Amino acid sequence: MRDVIVIGAGGGGPVVAKELAARGLDLLLLEAGPRHADPEREWTHFENEAVGRFRWGPADRTRPAWLREVPYNALLMQLSGVGGSTQHYLANSPRAMPGVFAGYSRPDAAAYDVAHRFPFPYEQLVPYYEWVEHTLPVQTAPMGTKEPLFFRGAERLGLPLNTTKDITRDSFRPQENAILQPGGNAGHTTDAAQLLWPQATGCTGCGCCWYGCYEPRKAPANLKAKRSTDNSYVPMALIAAGWQPGGRNATLITDAFVTNIGTEERSGDTVARRVTWRIGATGEHVTEDAKVVVLAGGCTESPRLWLNSGLPNPNDWVGRGLTDHFPDILIGEFDEETAPFKGPSSAARADFPGRGFLMNIGFPPALAALGTNLSDGGMAGFYDNGRPDASGANASGRLIGNRFADFMARYRHLYGVIILTDDDVEANNRVTLSRSVPADEHGPVPKVFLGHRHPSARTVANREFLTRKTVELLRAAGARTVHRLNLPPFVLHLHSTMRMGLDAADSVCDPNGAARAVRRLYIADNSVLANSLGGPNPTLTTQALATRTAEKIFALEFGGQPWVSREPPVSSIDPIVTRAVVEREPAWRAHG
Repeated sequence: MRDVIVIGAGGGGPVVAKELAARGLDLLLLEAGPRHADPEREWTHFENEAVGRFRWGPADRTRPAWLREVPYNALLMQLSGVGGSTQHYLANSPRAMPGVFAGYSRPDAAAYDVAHRFPFPYEQLVPYYEWVEHTLPVQTAPMGTKEPLFFRGAERLGLPLNTTKDITRDSFRPQENAILQPGGNAGHTTDAAQLLWPQATGCTGCGCCWYGCYEPRKAPANLKAKRSTDNSYVPMALIAAGWQPGGRNATLITDAFVTNIGTEERSGDTVARRVTWRIGATGEHVTEDAKVVVLAGGCTESPRLWLNSGLPNPNDWVGRGLTDHFPDILIGEFDEETAPFKGPSSAARADFPGRGFLMNIGFPPALAALGTNLSDGGMAGFYDNGRPDASGANASGRLIGNRFADFMARYRHLYGVIILTDDDVEANNRVTLSRSVPADEHGPVPKVFLGHRHPSARTVANREFLTRKTVELLRAAGARTVHRLNLPPFVLHLHSTMRMGLDAADSVCDPNGAARAVRRLYIADNSVLANSLGGPNPTLTTQALATRTAEKIFALEFGGQPWVSREPPVSSIDPIVTRAVVEREPAWRAHG
């Protein structure tokens, strides 16, 4: 019997695995997708190859992606594989806005979703934020050529500079992100021969954050620039005994799609007892028992697995409450060259508490071309589907024909800004089981429903407010035209489908991340988030919560003592960790 089985090696699961393995527990980490053993050879910066590389599908690329039902034109930005969606995230790591937590009493408190706050004060999560920020590490983003333009626009709008990690007023700032600062030759040359580790360290400014990070080349996994969990928490979990007294090696098994969480009844309680998974290469099913099960399969698969396992759902909130930041993108066209392809993809942001935030975004050219044709607003200049745009943008909708060709001819002068709202938790936004798409080899498939055709009035108002602010910022920075894409459902931040909360009537988990209806089952991915965080990117908060949940598991289930605020955290780039990774990498790369 294992001490703990963690289901999912994406953004949250490896955090629990690393923390509990480091404290002597016997850990099994399961991942449905592949582990990319040699990204320097497997991955590429060529967009036509990179766009299709990441998907929600099996390790065998000759087989089709796994099915999901989405009832209308929507794109779910989720990946399988070790690292999950952090393989292609931009590594932006802001903290959540304090107003989404219990006990917040500032004058703007009513601007948030007051019915669905986190079930503890913001101050209680700060030590766990600090622990993760040191471990990854999170630093002020390396600045590229795009960021001064954004700052210029923000200053001309009269926004103040925020110099803290806390978001308490309208302001702008450099991103806090999980990308290592450039060192050595990095940032000083584009000659690939001079950008090899150790002559170059950290971010090399390649501009390909979207496509997975394998820079600088020749660096060990834990010294790659972008701190996806594949490059940070997973190596730390798998070599735990090498740097933490009493630690054990965790075991990672990939190509292992979990199909069932088994339970037993004890004294009237349903208790998680075992996990069954299917080995993709052979179709064989394997079952192991565990004292504790941690579900970290993501906002779509965690509720799907719960429902397919027949676990209790007494309040019908499993899968409900999905939030996604209702994004939109605006593109400014400048006389000056903006070089959208250089440096980290996003390194500047402006926050508006109670509304959300906006950040610059650098698209490589193929993604820029794709983005201009993703719209709910029809074809710009031809029809608008009855949706007039009041943001002040020059045009809205898809670009086609000569207008599209002219736009892309100016690619080096384009500047993108994405807005992400603080959207409401709504019960009808949900993940459930499909009744129309046939079951696959893992059971009934998930159906994802987003009420973007009928979002709440507050969510819509936040989106339009942020869109107007973006138009103002781009014009203040010098844009001669601004184009609004008016995106269709483009779901890159999913949260809250297994939300924690104070009220058992509308939450799945208690304040410790423990499932209310099933003992010894915890949740540690974006789905446990109580709300949409006020708009900020979710990964850092998920990882801080996962650290807190790991500590709760250690104390409540194994009689251990808390460690955060008592022990100094170890960084994933600490020399002792690096030595352990270099020595053991061939062995742990072979797991699964």
